[in-house]
Amino acid sequence: MSEQYLPSTPRASSRADEGWLVFAGLMVILAGLFTAVMGVVALVADEHYVVGPEGTWLIDLTGWGWLHLAVGLFAVGIGVALGTGATWARVVAVLLACFNALSHLLFLDTSPLRSAIVIALDVLVIWAVVTHPAEYR
Repeated sequence: MSEQYLPSTPRASSRADEGWLVFAGLMVILAGLFTAVMGVVALVADEHYVVGPEGTWLIDLTGWGWLHLAVGLFAVGIGVALGTGATWARVVAVLLACFNALSHLLFLDTSPLRSAIVIALDVLVIWAVVTHPAEYR
């Protein structure tokens, strides 16, 4: 006797699914705004003194500021697109959250609490985007 496999039917979107996707979109927007603000601060105060074990370093933050500003504004746009249910925005949001979590691993030494919170929020964003359906009612 051969078994017949029924085609899987897509799961209907629930209010909880929509809530998680809204949460993910808002977190991406918020992270983008924070990143953009960091970029603006780096552009305004483009010379910053860093005291390390080897002494004082003078770092030019202009390039760093423009990079953060561009990535931050890009993330805000992705968060808005994620709120519309765009599939491509889901993929890019997961990539951005993965990159953000990995980059905060570098800062565990200097700010462990902040890095742990950001990594946990990135994991929640990834989970919300990957596990919940894209369809909106």
